[in-house]
Amino acid sequence: MDAAVHALLTGLEAIGFPESVRLLGLDEDGNEVLAYIEGVSGLDGWAEVVPEEGLRRYARLIRRYHDAIRDWTPAELEWMTEAHPLRPGEIITHGDVGPWNVGWRDGEPVGLLDWDLAGSRPARYDVAYALDYTVPFRSDEDAMRDLAYPEPPDRARRVRIFAEAYGLDTTDGLHDAVLEEQLATRRYTTALAEPGMQPHRRWIDEGFLDAQDARIAWARAHRHLFP
Repeated sequence: MDAAVHALLTGLEAIGFPESVRLLGLDEDGNEVLAYIEGVSGLDGWAEVVPEEGLRRYARLIRRYHDAIRDWTPAELEWMTEAHPLRPGEIITHGDVGPWNVGWRDGEPVGLLDWDLAGSRPARYDVAYALDYTVPFRSDEDAMRDLAYPEPPDRARRVRIFAEAYGLDTTDGLHDAVLEEQLATRRYTTALAEPGMQPHRRWIDEGFLDAQDARIAWARAHRHLFP
């Protein structure tokens, strides 16, 4: 983490957002010390958003974060992926709010993890990022093989469920927002990998760009599956 993320976590603690990781300080070697959140995350988090109620709870968690941070106006800070001050209509988004970065306990989302990609963006960026991975914007084969779906997902229904739970009045423009997020993720990953930052450099070396281009092409070709 960097100074901007430290400030964000400290700010969230002061605001009273209970699901953020608590920064306890630095140890004698300068390593961050974070409070432990009991639950499952990472690969186990994917299965938690497959049931419709899990998807609703996930959407509500993201909305709770956005509501909590909406009035937080940080001092001038440099974010890893968005090095500009807040613009009108922007908040400090999480930036990497996939189901793997949520802590789950007994089916409830109890923690929001890994804030390194936080930055100044419209809230819709986090919404699009979440939809990309949990609708999902992937083939039926990928969804069932890699993302814990027992059968092909009803993507239009899942977009509507997420949007309603988050509090959106309409699903208009969400497909385009996901495409924009996919392109942004490609740009961020490439930019972070160029100076050798890990794990982004390793992802590029292992074929991330080809995989991301294939996902973008799939999303464009399957517009008819989405509302």
